Order: sequence, then structure tokens, then C-alpha cells
Amino acid sequence: MASGKQTPRQKMINLMYLIFIAMLALNMSKEVLAAFGLMNEKLETSNTNMDSNNSSFMASLETKASENEEEYGELYQNAQEIKQLSDNYYNYLEGLKKEMTADLEDPKDYVVMDKSDYLDQKFFQGDNLGPEGKEFMKQINDYREGVINALPDEYKSLKAGVETRFATGDEDGKVEKRDGTRQDWINYHYEGFPLVASLTKMTQLQADIKTTEQEVLKTLLEGELTEAVSLTNFASALSAPKTAYYAGEKYDGKIIVSKTDKTSTPVKAELTLDGRPLTEGKDYELEAGGIKMLISAGTPGDHTIKGTMTYMQDGEEVPVEVNNTFATISMPNAAVISADKMNVVYRGVANPMTISIPGIPDNKVSASAPGLSRRSGSNYIMNPGTGRSVTITASGTLPDGKGIRTSSEFRIKDIPRPSGTVRGESGSIKMPRKNLEISTVSAMLEDFDFDLNLAVSQFKFKVPGQPTVVVNGNKLDSRAKSVLARAGRGESVQIFDIQAYITNNKSYKLKKVSPVMVELTN
Repeated sequence: MASGKQTPRQKMINLMYLIFIAMLALNMSKEVLAAFGLMNEKLETSNTNMDSNNSSFMASLETKASENEEEYGELYQNAQEIKQLSDNYYNYLEGLKKEMTADLEDPKDYVVMDKSDYLDQKFFQGDNLGPEGKEFMKQINDYREGVINALPDEYKSLKAGVETRFATGDEDGKVEKRDGTRQDWINYHYEGFPLVASLTKMTQLQADIKTTEQEVLKTLLEGELTEAVSLTNFASALSAPKTAYYAGEKYDGKIIVSKTDKTSTPVKAELTLDGRPLTEGKDYELEAGGIKMLISAGTPGDHTIKGTMTYMQDGEEVPVEVNNTFATISMPNAAVISADKMNVVYRGVANPMTISIPGIPDNKVSASAPGLSRRSGSNYIMNPGTGRSVTITASGTLPDGKGIRTSSEFRIKDIPRPSGTVRGESGSIKMPRKNLEISTVSAMLEDFDFDLNLAVSQFKFKVPGQPTVVVNGNKLDSRAKSVLARAGRGESVQIFDIQAYITNNKSYKLKKVSPVMVELTN
């Protein structure tokens, strides 16, 4: 204030000046403390209002889930899980706040909440966190991760918001201070702060919890509504004044779209067919997108389905009128017989056949021919015997009792001549001596329509200048290998008179198998 020797009066003035400055600072501190307290009260009021709104929303969602489990059931379960997490964390913070003000005569006397001793002693033990401090960090981390894990994967922006709102520093749990140094998140926010400031921060955390609840409920509902109107839940269908048209007639129908998801399932229906009442489960079924009819096409002519189907909308039943017609045409009078492998059947092979008469059920169609047997429905198997052709006759009965009988002739051919193979190669081939010793002799049908399993039971092996060896099986035996050892490089050995058979039809005699010539490369 002044240098040199001061008079008693000057010393008194200086002292009063210092007291005046201290009083100004004290008043400013009380104003700041009161401001924190006012902010805390406003946040608590906001939390109460938001809690009331969220509770009303949950109650409404519960009602919708009870009315429409398919549409809102899963949504309500997700909301319940996140609300439980929020309530647990909110109540933990509320209990902590009550402990902080338990020793105060007036919990709203904020000007006396200027000390930091309570949380400093509760959260910290020297330079380390105490048990209560660790529990405080566990609560916020568990809540953040719990909400993120409870949210569906598609809500990435909402998860990011929760991550940011309840972040506790970087990967090491630290934050950067103004001076560039780094400090633990909990120390940065709660160590050395006035009690009222920490109290307000915890109320702000509670506000963040309520905000998270509201955003989650709002986002989940918006997602459900978006899914409900998504075009992926629609399918196309043809709608026309009639369902049968004559050749050359103009088709005047149109393509329409309709919802096919679980929310479009009617709750009930009352229908008639040509004035006759229909029964659910017997004549029709309720399914997503409408009603699946189970009725018979009936006699030729036009038929009318009338009535109503009922949907639930906002808890109320909404009827939709049904008035549609369909036409039934007369049965054809000719059979369609086709061979899956052209107009030829092979002896020794189970030839698949399709035999049907359009408009007549398979159980009312019969077919006959030597070697023909029914597998199921319109599928038959033909195993031809002797001769060069076979005639298949199909017959059926129309609803009016008139019979239809149609015949078709098929040529019978033998299985073509198999080719001998060594290591899967036929004709004239080259290979090293060692490879031939371990190779398998087989037979195959080249360019044949059927995949038959052929096996070799015997073959003859000839080396130039050496006696022919008869080998039983499909590999060279010791005698054949001994003869092979005497063959020179570049010589051709012959595998011939190959005895092959069909594994599942050994009684059929195959044509003579063509031989294989093998030129030795060493």
C-alpha cells in the first residue's frame, strides 16, 4: 500500500481497505454458491417433469403392447430394460446427494456449502481412489455400457450420444486441463470443489439419465414407425375385374401393393362364398397381409367372396369390406406325358418320368406300361425290358365322370459302350511306370445322360514280349507289376478285356469295354 514509515492512521486505513476487499470477495463467493444452488433446484424441477413425461409414455407403450404384442411387444421390452438401468443409477445418485446434505440444518442453505471435505474424504484416499470413489466410477461406467448394449445395433447415433454424455475421459480415464497436464476424470470434476458445485453436477447427471430415457423411447418408436411404412414390408399382387381371360382378350387388371408384415394381420373376419358362410381354420386363415383362402375352386363359372375383415387401430376395431370374385374354368381333356430324358428310355436304367393330366389331381391319374411304377404324385420310374420300344398309357377321370386316355411311345436303347480308363483317362495315354503301378482301372460312360456308378471286377494286362496277365480287381497285382518291370521306356502296355458292371444293377450286361493303351515315359 505504501513504502517507508507509516503513521498509525495510515496503517488503520490500509487495514480497513484489506477488510473491504475481503468482504467483496466473500460476497461474490456467496453469490456464486447461491447461483449453483438455484441451478440445482431448476435441474431437479426439470428432472421431475421429465420423469412424469417418461412415465406417461411408458404407460402408453405398455397399453399398446398389451393390445398389439406383435408390433409393440419387443419395443416395450427394450424400453423396460433401459428404464431399469436408468432407475438404478438415478437412485444411486439420489442417495449420494442425500448423504452430502444430511448434516445440514437447511438442505437449501447453499451459501454454507463452500467446503469440499465431504467428497474429498469419501472418494479419495491420498492420491488414490477409495472404495466409494471406485463405486462411483463403476456406477457411471456400468450404466453407459448397459444402455449401449441394450440398444439394437442399428441405432448407432443414439449409442454415440450415450457414449458422449456419460464419458469418463479417454481410454486411460483422464482429461486434459487448461495448462496441458492430464488428470483423472473423477479428480478433475469432484476433487476440491465446493459441496454445492458437486451436488449440482450430480443433479446434472440425473438430468442426463432422464434425457437418455426420453431419447431412447423416442428413437425406438420412430424406428418402429419407419419399419412399419418401409417398402420392404410390401408385396405386389395382381388385381383384375375377373380372374380368367380368353385368348386374344384384353387384360385390364393392374398391379397393386399391400403390406405383408406382422402389423397387417387382421384380428378376425366374417366371409361368405356365394352366400355360404365360411369358417376360419377350415375355409380360410388369418395371416400377415390379409387372409389365406382354403376353399375349393368349385364348379366352372364365377364365384363371389363377400364380408368384412377387421383390423386393430389405436385400440379400436376397424372393419374392411371384402367383395371379390374369381372364375373356375372347365378341366382340359388331354393328357401331357413327357420324358425327362427326351423320348428315349434306356434299358438297365431307372428312367424318371413325369405323367400328369392338366386339371386332374395326380391321385386320379393312372399310367401303365411294362416296367413302369409310380414313385409319388406325377413322378414315375420306367425300367424297360426287352424290345425296341414301349408304349405308356395315361388315363384319368374328369369331375363330370368322363374319362381321358392318352398313349405315347418311347424308344428303348441299350446303355452305350463304356470306355476303359486309367487314372480317369481313356484311349491312348502316357504316364510314368510308378504311376501306373498304383493307378486304378475304371470304366466310364462318356456323354451319357445318366450318372451310373460302374465298377471293374477284372481286366487283362499285356506288356510287349511278355505273357498276358489276368488281374482280378481294379489295380495291378504283384504278377502284373513284375511283368511291367520288364517293359522298356517308351513301350506301350495294354489294358483290355475290362470286365465292368453297374453297382446297383449287376444283372445288366454292359457292352464290351474299350481298352486303354499306356505309353511308359520312364
